Amino acid sequence: MHAHPYLALGRKAGGLLPNRWDLVAIPLVLGAVVLILLGLHQASVPLGEIEGTTVSLDPANLPDYALRTTLRMLAALAASLIFTFIYATLAAKSRYAEMILVPVLDVLQSVPVLGYISFTVVFFLSLFPGSVLGAELACIFAIFTSQAWNMAFSFYQSLRTVPRDLDEASRSFRFSAWQRFWRLEVPFAMPGLIWNMMMSMSGGWFFVVASEAITVGDKTITLPGIGAYVATAIEQRDLAAVGWAILAMTVVIIIYDQVLFRPLVAWSDKFRCDQTASQTKPESWVLNIFLRTRFLVRLTGSLAAGFQALSDLRLRLMPALPGLPSRLRLPSPDGLGWRIAMIAMDVIWYIFVAVGAAWVAWSVIDYVSASVSWNELEQVAILGLYTLIRVALLIAVATVIWVPLGVMIGLRPRLAERVQPLAQFLAAFPANLLFPVAVVGIVTFSLNPNIWLSPLMILGTQWYILFNVIAGATAFPNDLREAAVNFRISGWQWWRTVMLPGILPYYVTGAITASGGAWNASIVAEVVSWGDTKLSAAGIGAYIADNTASGDYPHIVLGIAVMSLYVILFNRLLWRPLYRYAERKMRLG
Repeated sequence: MHAHPYLALGRKAGGLLPNRWDLVAIPLVLGAVVLILLGLHQASVPLGEIEGTTVSLDPANLPDYALRTTLRMLAALAASLIFTFIYATLAAKSRYAEMILVPVLDVLQSVPVLGYISFTVVFFLSLFPGSVLGAELACIFAIFTSQAWNMAFSFYQSLRTVPRDLDEASRSFRFSAWQRFWRLEVPFAMPGLIWNMMMSMSGGWFFVVASEAITVGDKTITLPGIGAYVATAIEQRDLAAVGWAILAMTVVIIIYDQVLFRPLVAWSDKFRCDQTASQTKPESWVLNIFLRTRFLVRLTGSLAAGFQALSDLRLRLMPALPGLPSRLRLPSPDGLGWRIAMIAMDVIWYIFVAVGAAWVAWSVIDYVSASVSWNELEQVAILGLYTLIRVALLIAVATVIWVPLGVMIGLRPRLAERVQPLAQFLAAFPANLLFPVAVVGIVTFSLNPNIWLSPLMILGTQWYILFNVIAGATAFPNDLREAAVNFRISGWQWWRTVMLPGILPYYVTGAITASGGAWNASIVAEVVSWGDTKLSAAGIGAYIADNTASGDYPHIVLGIAVMSLYVILFNRLLWRPLYRYAERKMRLG
């Protein structure tokens, strides 16, 4: 990687004396630090100060609410990034771990996470009794559950599709696993991961509404924030307050897009796998100002040098044991003993996984058998099939719409800069605010709820496809595009032989997370109400929602178990084979 010209200018200037660009950048950095410290101080106050308090709908309070909500979402994003690096790496590097971690991830992104948040609230409050910090951590965890899964899928996909020539080069340089992770795999995954981080921030807005009002027994703890503001406005049917909340969300999205994500997108462009230079590159005015500074460049340069030294360490996952007796050492990887040992380990692991799955299945059956008959089980399976059909059709429609648009945006950096904040706002817009409109429209025109409630399932999740396709098109090598132009490949042939193979891994990641989000959204989208009017569509989501309202836990467990089974089968029969196809046939290099 070549140093940026502005970095070179900063080095030539020497010293730590600020220049005129530092006078612009340093106040921005100090302002961000002050805001973070203010938010941390507010999270450490006694719990009694906010118990029983109500959120004011006065728009003057929205700046403070916006700050608190944004800090919670950024904290959840940081936790999601750590989770992604650990979880996705284990799943991609170990086929034993993959057998468990990937199906678990399929289920976690699909089942209603709000169902077990009540347990996590008690846990976090017990960790910090009498402090708001426990409630804050419970809220952050709820937001984390809406951010982590698609980031993990994106990083997993990138690790499985690292170009062969780059992988061979890292091995020829004898990189350790630690060095290869930080110097090859993380940089290669960065463009797609950043776009999924943007989607995670946007998707977190829906959970903010549900997570900033925490109920423990007969006590409700309301954390000040935009989510609690929106919930209060909906409860009081205050449309003006809803409008103010949407305006505040728009301002917040524009700010963190300009200050955080646009600089990250411009920075990650240097990790593109290109043999030729692109004529147009994404830019960021914040990054340009920072790179022209002297003091901040030298300061962050020292930090970067420390991180580079850490990433250069030749850490080994399995330390050598030279003193181990020869009769206890593992056989050579090229020998018959090694192959026998691997087969034995495979058999033991398969037995372990089968026993674990059988135990989980038996626990579910034992819990629900006292309340559920075989006839009802058959009915629930049919309801799950209805929802499956809806999810499949909606994903197909979203694919037809967003794949061409995503490619068009991703191949044009200037267009992507203009569309980026708009796409984040549309993805962040709480889809439940549109549910009353759907109810009024269906009732007014006497429409079939089984058909017209279905689009509500995809409103908030279709953006996973768009963001991942944009990421794939952005990371598509410029030299391959130029080769296609030179060979005069156009039309459908260009799509079939050039672009679709290049974005396939990214599309699969977006489609998996979009379908998982649609399964999750079915619980609120198949049963919609406005005032006294309630509409319901036949499906597993409505079944779980109805039993949740009545507190019938055996039937809730049955519904979630059937939904999880459909999700795993759907992903195993469709998306995983596509993943394998992309790994075998579509790896560059």
